[in-house]
Amino acid sequence: MIRVENNQECFVVLWRKLERTRQLLRGQCKRFCIRRILKSWFPAEANDDFIWKVCNLCDQAGWDELQAPSLYPRKHRELLRAIVSLKTGISFYKINLKALDKAYSIAFPESTPINVNKKLRVKKL
Repeated sequence: MIRVENNQECFVVLWRKLERTRQLLRGQCKRFCIRRILKSWFPAEANDDFIWKVCNLCDQAGWDELQAPSLYPRKHRELLRAIVSLKTGISFYKINLKALDKAYSIAFPESTPINVNKKLRVKKL
């Protein structure tokens, strides 16, 4: 059972578990999709309603094949954000994105860091 919280330590665990789940499903010749991830992480709770809520929050379809989290992290970031939101009861928009992005850098140190909310600075002459 996964204990889901809105903090960096939990996010690191979730990112690593996401990669392990991808490798496990690949070894079983199964599709790496939201539906399979949720059924393997939360077997008792992963009914159609829960899966639909997660998919609706992260704007993805449940059966769509996902790429490796280390290569294409943005969709996985939104997936983890939706899972944490539903499991903790916190609003989707109140998830600690800085901690989630920092946890990605810890879980995948060789990958390019993500930061979707980065503000662009305009240089003044």
